[in-house]
Amino acid sequence: MKYKVHRFDINMEEDQFRLEKFLNGLKGEIASIIPNVKPTFMGMGATAKVNFLYVIEKIQL
Repeated sequence: MKYKVHRFDINMEEDQFRLEKFLNGLKGEIASIIPNVKPTFMGMGATAKVNFLYVIEKIQL
């Protein structure tokens, strides 16, 4: 079994269709999607944002 890791930079408010196109374009099976969650502090308090995803693709031999 072989795997390939893709890094997908994302803006959660704007990139839904770009992510969908990317995922549908993969040849193998998606094994996992791991978000990179970054804490962000704003005037009203703390929040978190996802700035990129790791997409692990299982490649069929």
